[in-house]
Amino acid sequence: MSNHLNFFIDGKWVAPVVPATLDVIDPSTEEAYTKISVGSKADVDRAVAAAKAAFPAFSQTSKAERLKLLKRILEVYNERYEDIAQAVSQEMGAPITWAREAQAWAGRAHMESTIKALEDYEFSEKRGGTMVVKEPIGVCALITPWNWPLNQIVCKVAPAIAAGCTVVLKPSEIAPISGIIFSEVMEAAGTPKGVYNMVNGTGPDVGQVMAGHPDVDMVSFTGSTRAGIIVAKTAAETVKRVAQELGGKSANIVLPDADFEAAVRKGVNACFGNSGQSCDAPTRMLVPAARHDEALTIAKKAAEAHKVGDPRSEETKLGPVVSNIQFDKIQRLIEAGIAEGATLVTGGPGRPEHLNRGYYVRPTVFGHVTPGMTIEKEEIFGPVLSVISYDDDDDAVKIANDTVYGLAAYVQSGDIDHARKVAGRLRAGQVSINYPEWDTFAPFGGYKQSGNGREYADWAIHDFLEIKGIIGYGA
Repeated sequence: MSNHLNFFIDGKWVAPVVPATLDVIDPSTEEAYTKISVGSKADVDRAVAAAKAAFPAFSQTSKAERLKLLKRILEVYNERYEDIAQAVSQEMGAPITWAREAQAWAGRAHMESTIKALEDYEFSEKRGGTMVVKEPIGVCALITPWNWPLNQIVCKVAPAIAAGCTVVLKPSEIAPISGIIFSEVMEAAGTPKGVYNMVNGTGPDVGQVMAGHPDVDMVSFTGSTRAGIIVAKTAAETVKRVAQELGGKSANIVLPDADFEAAVRKGVNACFGNSGQSCDAPTRMLVPAARHDEALTIAKKAAEAHKVGDPRSEETKLGPVVSNIQFDKIQRLIEAGIAEGATLVTGGPGRPEHLNRGYYVRPTVFGHVTPGMTIEKEEIFGPVLSVISYDDDDDAVKIANDTVYGLAAYVQSGDIDHARKVAGRLRAGQVSINYPEWDTFAPFGGYKQSGNGREYADWAIHDFLEIKGIIGYGA
């Protein structure tokens, strides 16, 4: 029986206090394929009360008990793996191969990383006669986005439980079905009642209520910088901890000593992954001024190799973007790039010619983009790449850092020492050299308006803990 119209509160599937529903849209067809219930303050109150009641006992569980629970959650997650992939593909338009190999995989990988991190984690440390103890912070409100549903759900739920916290999750109402399946995983794994709760709903009606709730001790939010500011302001009234992973406008510096063809081609692919809907996407490609036109030739070929189409097809490389709102925003920004004088290398406004419905965006590359252009400053969140010239290392670093964001940055070089020196100058929470594999043990989070706090593995566990010093503890 479907739980699409229910919430998971205190170990049970329950109907909302005030019945209200919202259509879930398949972005490949622009049609609703199911409905979810959306919550209100009354549902948040129920969920927070359940988490608060469960906290005293769960916070005192041993590391071994929490490891056993997380391993059981991973086991059930793997049993539901294909269901999760199919849900992500339909709710956000991810090509099914990408949904399996990246979206569903990310949830599994982060659960595995959290388990390994918890096995090695020490919750107390002697410093002379003082015992320093790390204790669970309490009831945590977790607010997650639509673009990487399982990545962000597991990045928050797993370390919170590893720390001994109890949680209330609000998945994105735009892509909520994978969150419902994850809640079924939590139930099937035998999570103690009240430890994990899930309420669907909108940001203002559920997320903001969670952020301001007096019985919530911490808010962990992933989403836009605009929404993150609202969450932080709301949470400030009760002086709770706020961890945020927000927007980005990441620079990808291709140094003169890089394998130029490979660096540019891989940069296009990295920018267009997930239909460009990643906060850490390398959307600003910085290339030596003398090789700008060469870069555009390579980027054009790479972009045009992306097959756009039905996410159900195993052959599709790019699916639609998630919603009409996102589609319209991307179209506005593409038009702005043209109007402000950037060179349209490939792509452009509208859908690909062979598609007449669905929120499909043409893979787009702009050349001769200059600092200050709208497409150079604003987060587009679609398959749109801006190629920018630089004169030397100092100029590249200056351009890369000239942004309100600081989530990620990328450096390509044939000389590792050169790459390391440039990476060390970039003001971003994560810098990747020469397109490495995804490292789920590396800290992830931003400088400046890209947020605060760090996720992944032990970094995330730490964010869900309070620090207590017991002075006079003794030898």
